[in-house]
Amino acid sequence: MNKNINKLGFFRFKKFKNRILLTNDVGEFIFLNNKEFGEFTNGKIKKGDKKFIELKEKNFIRNDKLVELFIEKYKIKKNYLFSGPSLHIVVLTTACNYNCIYCQTSSSAGNTGKSCGTMTKETARKTVNFIFSSPNNKIAIEFQGGEPMLNWNVLKFITEYAISKNKEAKKDLELRLVSNLSQMTMERLRFCFDNKISISTSLDGPEDLHNQNRPQIGRNSYKQTTEWLGRAMKIYYNEYYKKRSTKYYFQPSAIVTTSRLSLEKPKEIIDEYVKWGFEVIFLRPLSPIGFADKAWEKIGYSAQEYIDFYKRALDYILILNKKDRYFIERMTSIILTKILTPYDPNFLEMRSPCGAGIGQLAYNYNGDIYPCDEARMIEDKNLLKLGNVNTEKFKDIIDNSTIKTLCSASELEANSKCAYCAYLPYCGICPVYNYAKHGSLIGSGEKNDRCIINEGIINYIFEKMGDKTNKEIFSKWANSEMDKGNKYL
Repeated sequence: MNKNINKLGFFRFKKFKNRILLTNDVGEFIFLNNKEFGEFTNGKIKKGDKKFIELKEKNFIRNDKLVELFIEKYKIKKNYLFSGPSLHIVVLTTACNYNCIYCQTSSSAGNTGKSCGTMTKETARKTVNFIFSSPNNKIAIEFQGGEPMLNWNVLKFITEYAISKNKEAKKDLELRLVSNLSQMTMERLRFCFDNKISISTSLDGPEDLHNQNRPQIGRNSYKQTTEWLGRAMKIYYNEYYKKRSTKYYFQPSAIVTTSRLSLEKPKEIIDEYVKWGFEVIFLRPLSPIGFADKAWEKIGYSAQEYIDFYKRALDYILILNKKDRYFIERMTSIILTKILTPYDPNFLEMRSPCGAGIGQLAYNYNGDIYPCDEARMIEDKNLLKLGNVNTEKFKDIIDNSTIKTLCSASELEANSKCAYCAYLPYCGICPVYNYAKHGSLIGSGEKNDRCIINEGIINYIFEKMGDKTNKEIFSKWANSEMDKGNKYL
């Protein structure tokens, strides 16, 4: 054995065209050509060489003086593990007046009748009390459904109660509304702005695509959504935009869910977001959870089909940026933050372990507590349920064996197919996705569609970073991700 081999720091590697990519546990990376890689692994790379210095600085060559610095970097990357849940998703009702073709919330799609579950004020009060028992000083309460504004009185009650309670708790409180906006009024919109409730809606692209993805019987869902989106954006830009440098930053946002109908329209979807003044788009792939699983043959697609869509979308977004139209694809910026900065943006689905239970909790309309929003969407409602706000205390929930199991199942280093992947420091596992897809929290042991998609995205990011102009654009995206302080997602 070469005695110099002991000088190597731990690394993972991947053949990348005519180069070899090395990464380590804090996300540092370096590209070596075949000759350099051979010299490196055999301990023969010259100490005065530029690559040797870079390898040493990034701890690919072991140096006792830099070990403590490496440990500090690791602590920064994994800082999210020590705070407790910050994101709290509150399901105000299962009623919904839309019939989205990909619905995965297991809501009562198209149903607003008495059969739907609706949160009472008493359950809401106990839910807020439970949320404030989290040790995390940063709390985000996110209103979801169904369509949460179908239970507006309780939404208003939680907002006012949480703000009042926080006068003593003094937490960094954020309130969010995820809505199709169909029940919005000017009074409600003003209430949201006055109480700093950030508004997020779904906008799947131009009118024909949006209406096909998100139909509402007897109504034009696109016109409904964009009417109120336009009003919200106008208020934001006219009254709040100049205050962006303060903590009063809550630009209305929208998200895309990519169905089979979306795959041929990446440019049209992006143009729609540009038209409405957005600077960010989040091109989410579809997940086979809830009702979406049952309709998968009609609305789903292969991992490679999504990757092809993503590549065309990213290429077009880069063209816009080169024409001085600043515009970000959100998943790309999350991954870039992991690659190009010392930080992890704490996006709960792309961290190890995932955020289930230790980063977020979800509360159903009846007070049932789940480790994440997806956990309440699977067919067996009791499988991952942690308890109820009427009977449980926070310390009992957080010590629940289900949370420990989810942490173990989503720990990349413990997963045989992930442990030696060069993209491990940038990726994450969703155990609930694994269960929905394979009937096991751990998965099948082989690469699934989610893994293939993540790998395809990261491959393309590194490929695009080979261009100097692209890398400059990507650096701005990564810094923007941290400037926004996306600490709850």
